[in-house]
Amino acid sequence: MTDLQIDTTSPSVARVYDYWLGGKDNFAVDRQAAEQLLKLVPDAVEMCRDNRAFLRRSVEHLAASGIRQFLDIGSGLPTQENVHEVAMRVAPDSRVVYVDNDPIVLVHGRALLATHENTTVIEGDLREPEAIVAAAGAHLDFEQPVAVLLLSIAHFVIDDEELTRIMASLRAAVRPGGYIVMSHAFAGERTGDDTVEAVQEVYAKSAPGGLTPRTRAQISALFEGMELQEPHLVPVNAWRTDQRPDFSKPSTIGVVAKAV
Repeated sequence: MTDLQIDTTSPSVARVYDYWLGGKDNFAVDRQAAEQLLKLVPDAVEMCRDNRAFLRRSVEHLAASGIRQFLDIGSGLPTQENVHEVAMRVAPDSRVVYVDNDPIVLVHGRALLATHENTTVIEGDLREPEAIVAAAGAHLDFEQPVAVLLLSIAHFVIDDEELTRIMASLRAAVRPGGYIVMSHAFAGERTGDDTVEAVQEVYAKSAPGGLTPRTRAQISALFEGMELQEPHLVPVNAWRTDQRPDFSKPSTIGVVAKAV
């Protein structure tokens, strides 16, 4: 278990995200990083909200498709339209496990969910997927379909080979009929390297140590052997909406893939 010591000297990804969503669980160092990023990517707040809306649409879709178990890795600070709230509106018997390694996330999440019998929060790091699955196994049945959610977290795994290893482990844990949902930073097909490098410099000061945007081909390769659901890889604001996909500018790519 974490000792819950909170580092207020370097920005937290979860707290930056909280600031962009209008939350209050952030510190000056987080707000400074958030404002720096906004100067580099002015649409960052809109992208953050689009990502949250993608979470809602994808979870609603999966719950309506019969999924009753959700594993949200890198869940971040509780806000509106959390996974359990969305899933349980469609299917009240849904079970949800949230995973994070940020002390503030763990404290707030556990306080929020103390009275939710089918929902829990566990400590875990995406870089240790086998440990996450083992711990989540106390609450979820991995012999049955599970939806693993990786919302705006995989791009904080800087090394491509490490992310490939992580995804292979998670794919192996998801039985046929289960899903992996991902949103991942995409630099855009017309964005100069200077912008990408500047964004990476800001995130280099955070706990993950950086951020790696990836191409559509790189993101697609992470789902080898799975069936990508329509409309495949598109910016999150265009996943099952009437928005036309725009791959020219920085965005967050959304993917829902089914294990077969």
